[in-house]
Amino acid sequence: MGERITITAGDGTQAVIATDGAEPVSWRVGGREYLWTGDPAHWDRHAPWLFPVVGASTDGTVRVDGQTYPMAQHGFARDLPFTVLERTDDTVTLRLEDSEATLPHYPFPFRLDITARVGPGRLDCEAWIENTGPTPLPYALGFHPAFPWPFAGGERSAEGGYRVRFQNPERPLVPEVGAGGLLLRTERAIPLEGATLPLDPALFTEALVLRDAASEWMRFIAPDGSAIRMEVSDFPHLAVWTRPTAPFLSLECWTGHADWAGYTGELDRRDSQRLLAPKGRARHGVTLSREAAAA
Repeated sequence: MGERITITAGDGTQAVIATDGAEPVSWRVGGREYLWTGDPAHWDRHAPWLFPVVGASTDGTVRVDGQTYPMAQHGFARDLPFTVLERTDDTVTLRLEDSEATLPHYPFPFRLDITARVGPGRLDCEAWIENTGPTPLPYALGFHPAFPWPFAGGERSAEGGYRVRFQNPERPLVPEVGAGGLLLRTERAIPLEGATLPLDPALFTEALVLRDAASEWMRFIAPDGSAIRMEVSDFPHLAVWTRPTAPFLSLECWTGHADWAGYTGELDRRDSQRLLAPKGRARHGVTLSREAAAA
């Protein structure tokens, strides 16, 4: 178990960031917890960062220059210790870079810096990826926070009144998910009503993946109108996920996604994988904020 670092805003908003995975494990506003507890009976994580891939890879491997490397679902960053670069009362920055732990899976030099900062009612996260090597760096990045469902009264049911509202109307079709978590080219319909998705645990036989989403924010709304809002910067894909009997809801943002079923090509040709030029840097941002019910 690595170190856990507490950061606090002037209004008392507080977050706890684990050095393992640079993962937020607590986010409290007004004395109430808004991140999932990580109960292993349902899902033992809170808000992991996903790198250098998002989702599953064919046969649990990736190919680079014709050679095969083992790659776990969602990559390895969430399971490795980060180094603390800087910390203040309300901010912490952590770093992961290539090492003996990463090179057998991903033969590239890189740096991944994660900054977490709390403000009144909010948690801001910023990720910087740097290519420290001589060749293009293929990568995907994702953030996978989960929140209690329910978080403000009501029930976790189709009749409970919880919903997700997107910034803009989204396509009411999502890819089906096949064996091993790979995406299929077939789609299934979801009950999106323009920009609003009424929540029903029965929807979540698999993740709802909104590829190339039209929205840069989504709000997880309680029956009383209070909400948890997630706003993203340079994350083109969104997802909503839980397990049918688990008392949480995950709102996710990704730059990439799982392999399509049957894909056996190189990592740098994987659909939606980014390529970062040598010495290049890329920034991605996420803000979580708590919105009170309307008076």
